[in-house]
Amino acid sequence: MAIKSRYLPILFILLISAQAYPMCREHVVMLHGLARTSGSMEALEESLSREGYEVLNVDYSSRKLNIPEIAGAVREEIISKTRGAEKIHFVAHSMGAIIVRYIQKYDPLPNIGRVVMLSPPNHGSEVVDFLGNTWPFKFVNGPAGRQLGTDEKGIFRGLGRVDFETGVITGDRSINWINSLIIPGKDDGKVSVESSKVEGMKDFLVVHASHTFIMNDKTAITKCISFLKTGHF
Repeated sequence: MAIKSRYLPILFILLISAQAYPMCREHVVMLHGLARTSGSMEALEESLSREGYEVLNVDYSSRKLNIPEIAGAVREEIISKTRGAEKIHFVAHSMGAIIVRYIQKYDPLPNIGRVVMLSPPNHGSEVVDFLGNTWPFKFVNGPAGRQLGTDEKGIFRGLGRVDFETGVITGDRSINWINSLIIPGKDDGKVSVESSKVEGMKDFLVVHASHTFIMNDKTAITKCISFLKTGHF
């Protein structure tokens, strides 16, 4: 049966509205690492946008606040900018992953989806233990940096296992041989492979990339997208 011409404008508006405001929307929140900016995540952001995700690449002050303060500010921004999202996924580099864990431990998002952690210091970094009290370290990394050690001051100690779908991708290539002398076992120049693991994670992958540039690694990007879609690398 033919549609009467007078209904065509209304039908057109409904079709456009359905595309602009889909019923099931999936957002991906991106969190950069310590002493970095959202610009460090742009390659991943572009790749995820091409896959159809609505991407929120958060730029937060990582050097001026401690981790609880950062987590509070980041959560507030996420809530205000992802209204209507059915699922909120995360792709988080380094300290960004600890921020996700902190939020979900103390003020959890009810609609969290899958989380990909890139080179996360889930059990801290020995580099922080060794250099954390020096003036240059404090100047560059601020109060949050000192909370990433493996000692009793390390914030990870109170976070426990993850209870959301988590995939960890870490690197085994270092471009900082001095740091690597401090870190036991294989490492990416900042975090050991073993320290990146977290209890409750669903999948784990090691790529030949450094801590600084893992978010630009082609394999890491491909596997990141795979986990967001399927829950596996």
